[in-house]
Amino acid sequence: MTSIELLFWMLASLIIYTYIGYAIVLFIMVKIKSLFVSKPASSTVEEWPSLTLVVPCYNEIDFLDDKIRNSEALNYPKDKLKLVFVTDGSDDGSEQYLSKYPQVSTYHSPVRAGKIAAINRVMPFVDSDIVVYTDANAMLNQEALRNIARYFENPLVGCVAGEKRIYQNEKDKASNAGEGLYWKYESTLKRWSFELNSTVGAAGELFAIRTELYEDTELDVILDDFMLSLSVVKKGYKIAYAHDAYAEETGSADITEEMKRKVRICAGGIQSILRTTSLLNPFNKPLFAFQYFSHRFLRWTFTPLALLLLIPVHLYLGFSSGGVYAVLLVLHVLFYLAGLGGWMLKRRQLKNKFLFVPFYFLMMNISALLGAKRYFMGTQSVLWEKTKRLEAA
Repeated sequence: MTSIELLFWMLASLIIYTYIGYAIVLFIMVKIKSLFVSKPASSTVEEWPSLTLVVPCYNEIDFLDDKIRNSEALNYPKDKLKLVFVTDGSDDGSEQYLSKYPQVSTYHSPVRAGKIAAINRVMPFVDSDIVVYTDANAMLNQEALRNIARYFENPLVGCVAGEKRIYQNEKDKASNAGEGLYWKYESTLKRWSFELNSTVGAAGELFAIRTELYEDTELDVILDDFMLSLSVVKKGYKIAYAHDAYAEETGSADITEEMKRKVRICAGGIQSILRTTSLLNPFNKPLFAFQYFSHRFLRWTFTPLALLLLIPVHLYLGFSSGGVYAVLLVLHVLFYLAGLGGWMLKRRQLKNKFLFVPFYFLMMNISALLGAKRYFMGTQSVLWEKTKRLEAA
């Protein structure tokens, strides 16, 4: 085998492992664990912990009524639940609008310094056992808070990640269908990860931590939810995954909006990795290090580069060596053509979602490369640029 052939198989193996192989390995490890360790029986909560539902929002006046109605409809003891909205930087009248809801504590600052700055500012006023973070445009299922609280009965759990779901209807666009499929795949990996050991990070749409574990986070942090959840792991706790506590929101208005969001997440992913290298140390927390490396590190660093490098390497082998490399090259090209077809249909309804898979896969990896470039060039702002979303039917 020549050196160029060895490089080809190394690159291909890395890509396959990242998106398929790790899921298979994780599934097998969970099954092996189940042979020796039985799942703990569900226990009845004797006394529900006190919760504070914190909703950081920037110019979300269109969602406030729905969010408050949704929050008040949650099945949780009313004397154990507080609602807190943080409207830093909002200039749409959100803080005045919220004044008509006396049951809501509103914290406002005219200065917009980013989501993590808003959270840091409000946390000294939170005195509940658990703090739950959620977005203004994300609607929770009725049993979400009870299902989250149950996981904190385990003293080893310091954070609970809820499930993110994308609202679907018959008029979904390609971006919406794609986002939904991606999060279903992510949810499966997170559930298996927790069954094995610990979920790797949480999404900002819905997650909770023990209030006593909170510590102020650097104001330049891009992925506040990811860094907050990993800070709990650093303290020796696990992140549980509550698939029965979910936040539902509509998908991005189009592929451009979804890619804008992905680029920011990937830029934040690079930053997060550089600031949490201790969690990648196999001698510190070996099982979590393996999960972190496989689920996040590879996706945000080497695998996108491997996809890019594989193109010229495969073209060279396909034309110079022929044989199996030529056959695989045809499939390789067809995959990219399918992705191109998905891009061309981005403004149309995607009734046959076959083209979505290669398109969304390629979009994620292009976003990872662009996100890395943006981070290292110092052009990624800590301030969120709001994503335009589809309207729910």
